[in-house]
Amino acid sequence: MGIAVLLGMFALCVVIGTPVAFALGISAIVAFWYEGLPLMIGFQRIISGINVFALMAIPFFIFAGELMFHGGIAMRLVRFAQAAVGAVRGGLGIVNVFSSMLFGGISGSAIADISALGSILVPVMKEKGYDADYAVNVTVTSSIAGIIIPPSHNMIIFAIAAGGGISISKLFLAGVVPGILMCMCLAAAAYIVAVKRGYSAEKFPGWTALAMAFFGAIPGLMTAVIIVGGVLSGVFTVTESGAFGAIYAFVVTLLVYRSITFDKFRTAVLQSVRTTAMVMILIACAGAFAYMLTFYQVPIKMVDLLTGMTENPILILLMINLVLLVLGMIMDMAALILICTPIFLPVANTLGIDPVQFGMILLVNLGLGLCTPPVGSCLFVGCAVGKLPMEKAVRTIWPFYIAILVALLLITFVPAISLTLPNLLFG
Repeated sequence: MGIAVLLGMFALCVVIGTPVAFALGISAIVAFWYEGLPLMIGFQRIISGINVFALMAIPFFIFAGELMFHGGIAMRLVRFAQAAVGAVRGGLGIVNVFSSMLFGGISGSAIADISALGSILVPVMKEKGYDADYAVNVTVTSSIAGIIIPPSHNMIIFAIAAGGGISISKLFLAGVVPGILMCMCLAAAAYIVAVKRGYSAEKFPGWTALAMAFFGAIPGLMTAVIIVGGVLSGVFTVTESGAFGAIYAFVVTLLVYRSITFDKFRTAVLQSVRTTAMVMILIACAGAFAYMLTFYQVPIKMVDLLTGMTENPILILLMINLVLLVLGMIMDMAALILICTPIFLPVANTLGIDPVQFGMILLVNLGLGLCTPPVGSCLFVGCAVGKLPMEKAVRTIWPFYIAILVALLLITFVPAISLTLPNLLFG
């Protein structure tokens, strides 16, 4: 009965429009009260949820991403991508994907990716004769590269939700190949749709222009190199790398590109504070909710349920993917990472799935959820940027969904995609 109280109260809060963070906290406190547990323990669990040193890296990563978003780095990455792959048939679609891969690896945010790149590329694509739905769909689906390609604050949230026993350095390294693989699948889908619709190719600007665009993008690209390289080499902790990355992003946008103004800096600070506050409240309340899930032995019961239905690991993995995809359609990503990790990670461990690989499976699933109705935040932002009704975008987005699903299946059933790089470096 207790688990029904916990989940029922959570569902009720979500239905009546309570923010997910508060819904998690309220349902957990009600469950504490129902079980006769001291409410003080519930509030202690909320506080202890954010009393984790590694979480200090999140505001630094968010701030670095906001600085790069408002500091003009996105435009330089677009120029480089357009010079490199724009000459392919339907090249601007592939440029969009390639730009998202580069910018996502710097900002770590899908929403920032859409806001920065979408505002640049979508109008240009429309002007060049590309349909609005194609421009929006490519922008929306490729934006989730920022969730997979390091550095990603969602990887830190996953590591915390998993109990802190997973190396964030391994997670960062594990995201490189899956992120590139997903972008390659999306680029293939963009090319196929472009050919089918008869879009033309851009003219190759020449090797000199390509070299100039590349050198212009290097200072921005070095942000990701410094953050990830510092962590992997052991020079920085994750938190220190985030702080140094934020400082470097500020120096680059102020002194190298000279594109950051006081108003833009203030906007970046305010947006970083808002986003950090939202994430931290969510993590805090999810700590108490996860405690009650463990109290009710939900992870153990989930293992028994799935293994009782079938002992075939392939079918179990497919069921986990299906559940994550459905949940991703109706809930926020950060909340789902915190809720689903303690439930499904034990199932993955039972099947012999490496926790690092499971992290990639989880992130890709929930990233796809950001692009799907009814609660796909990336889809909403992309349609707003492209001034396109959501129903028109959804009607033609399915080739890109298929591309992500192909990448997801490969990541799920080919462990080497996620684990080769971490194993080579860390053994």
